[in-house]
Amino acid sequence: MGKNACLKRSAVYCAFIVLASLLVFVNVALSDDDSCIHCGMMKAKFGHSWVIIEHSDGTQEGVCSVHCAAIDMALHTHLPVENITVGDYNTKKQIDVDKAYWVIGGDKMGVMTTRAKWAFETKKAADAFIAEHGGRPSTFEEVMKAAFEDMYEDSLMIQKKRQMMKMKKNQS
Repeated sequence: MGKNACLKRSAVYCAFIVLASLLVFVNVALSDDDSCIHCGMMKAKFGHSWVIIEHSDGTQEGVCSVHCAAIDMALHTHLPVENITVGDYNTKKQIDVDKAYWVIGGDKMGVMTTRAKWAFETKKAADAFIAEHGGRPSTFEEVMKAAFEDMYEDSLMIQKKRQMMKMKKNQS
């Protein structure tokens, strides 16, 4: 085999490896098998609250909730946020957090929090939720402030729940 043929084969092989790596990365980034990088909860079960944070350097973080998004933002203050999307409560479709209609509170337990924070693509859907479950309309800024205000009590609640689950498992 000639030198040129060997170089061409190597270049094709390298291009294939790069392309395959990119496809794997994209599929992993968008997969329903994703789990929250902070608590391990699965995207498939929490699509209605899943948050994707895109940083200015191109990196993305997928987290299960506004609670874990607040943790992620606090841990990555050195990485400016370029864009954030959140799962619509009803459809699980990712929507821009600033365009979402937010509801804080109500009788539905939140994800990783006692004071729920839900996003809706339409005002009609948010109003319907409030009519059925309570809560109040909000903005994303208010939601994030509430997440940071709730952080201490929510962290204690999560620790207690995990401790109880561990005790149940040990009793089995």
